[in-house]
Amino acid sequence: MLTYSGFIYRWIESMLKQRTLERVVKASGIGLHSGQKVMINFVPHHADGGIVFRRIDLNPPVDIPADAMLIQEAFMCSNLVQDNAKVGTIEHIMSALAGLGIDNLIIEVSASEVPIMDGSAGPFIYLLMQGGLKEQDAPKKFIKILKPVEALIDDKRAIFTPHDGFQLNFTIDFDHPAFKKEYQSATIDFSTETFVYEVSEARTFGFMKDLDYLKANNLALGASLENAIGVDETGVVNEEGLRFSDEFVRHKILDAVGDLYLMGHQIIAKFDGYKSGHALNNQLLRNVSSDPDSYEIVTFDDIETCPIPYVNVT
Repeated sequence: MLTYSGFIYRWIESMLKQRTLERVVKASGIGLHSGQKVMINFVPHHADGGIVFRRIDLNPPVDIPADAMLIQEAFMCSNLVQDNAKVGTIEHIMSALAGLGIDNLIIEVSASEVPIMDGSAGPFIYLLMQGGLKEQDAPKKFIKILKPVEALIDDKRAIFTPHDGFQLNFTIDFDHPAFKKEYQSATIDFSTETFVYEVSEARTFGFMKDLDYLKANNLALGASLENAIGVDETGVVNEEGLRFSDEFVRHKILDAVGDLYLMGHQIIAKFDGYKSGHALNNQLLRNVSSDPDSYEIVTFDDIETCPIPYVNVT
């Protein structure tokens, strides 16, 4: 006979739980805009603590929650801003956290931006896995979209529609020799596996003609072909070429995964983006937030019923 306590134990065992890291992981890299060395530490955080960036170079240190409502747009990047403190270039690490299903983490940084690493989420996936994933005794929460929500700016659009899973469809539109038409659209059904193998290694990209202007404005001082795909008038400048034939649009999906994780929980919906970027992705989240009837918070008592497959915690 199954006792009440046994039932509770079995229910907790099968429940999809929140995740953090087992241990602290420390790394460093170059800030994309400052060009300076940035220290970054990944520190385990308690259940329901969420993702928090901590500026340890400030005295006293300032905590900035990874919250879409704290995003302020700046030239060429998004910044989380609170109490006159900011942290930028967060989308690649947010994307990696979403991919591994990490709910709670403190990310200590020694500057106003996260290091760019190689311009993708791959190095962050590697570092986070070094910390080991740890389940916590609290149900993992999701935001389930219940009706269509859209954000539009000029001819750009970002749309959520109800879907049993998290599917991302993205189209870019560049009239340029480097951007072949057949490689300007991509779709992924989000899971740890599809994210890690099909999205996480896709690098950010930029036009060489813009670089001089950016550096003259004290931006992109750390940008190089070591951390971005460079594009000139004829094509890709990097000697090694592209990692995927459609790496450009895959990176836009990577950015969208990170931008949308700022809602505080993983979203269950279909996302369609056409020429969307950080600002429009953020506006979409604000539109969801302003309409309580458009979503609900859900949990899964049985891991098997969750429509998003995550890597197992061993």
